[in-house]
Amino acid sequence: MEVKLKKDFLKVANKNLKSRLIVGTGKYKNFNETAKAVKASGADMVTVAVRRVNILDKKKPLLTDYLNPKKIIFLPNTAGCFNSEEALRTLRLAREMGGWKLVKLEVLGDKKTLYPNMIETIKSTEILVKEGFKVMVYCTDDPLLAKKLEDCGASAIMPLASPIGSGLGLQNKVNISLIIKQSKVPVIVDAGIGTASDATIAMELGCDGVLINSAIADAKKPIMMAKAFKDAVISGRNSFLAGRMEKKLLASPSSPLKGLI
Repeated sequence: MEVKLKKDFLKVANKNLKSRLIVGTGKYKNFNETAKAVKASGADMVTVAVRRVNILDKKKPLLTDYLNPKKIIFLPNTAGCFNSEEALRTLRLAREMGGWKLVKLEVLGDKKTLYPNMIETIKSTEILVKEGFKVMVYCTDDPLLAKKLEDCGASAIMPLASPIGSGLGLQNKVNISLIIKQSKVPVIVDAGIGTASDATIAMELGCDGVLINSAIADAKKPIMMAKAFKDAVISGRNSFLAGRMEKKLLASPSSPLKGLI
């Protein structure tokens, strides 16, 4: 008998997302491949690097010609920004040109690790929230700093699994679990996921969602990988909601021992 599950939306700010998988739009061969991957992923939301992906210059191919912003939520982000001033300027431009107020903030510390500069990130979050932005924030997996971001008014906390584009997967499940337990806003793992099973693990921990770009775009078959991530996120979420069995040090028989012949 088929089990019918009730609708399980991911709510970020004032948006209800059917899919808990968010995908990036960078690194693909072209916008056509991007559109096919997004469709295969089932994602309702895509990140758009305002400084790298063309959404404004009508003289060049536009992402909006391939992905309809009325059907897919565009999430402008500040990829490539290394200080607060650059990040703020980028998101203010996105609001002015496209009316976007729900945004993803990332302020990087250095070009080698692409780790978040948390001092600049917290500073930027405070300013953007005061200006009326709904801010989803890329951050380290430090529970104390994640709480600080939430206290500043962040709409979602987005700790890295491992360095951006590394594909190393979830390196610190303990800290991610601590962030999940303390947070009242969605926790979405961002950066470092390498394969579909990594996404399942993140969802089984209780993450509200995952954001994937490189793991799909850099796959040998991006469209197939996008579908794999769609299934992995759904499976991990259902596993979390079902409640895993208790871990035990010793064996426990699958069948009762009483009444044996």
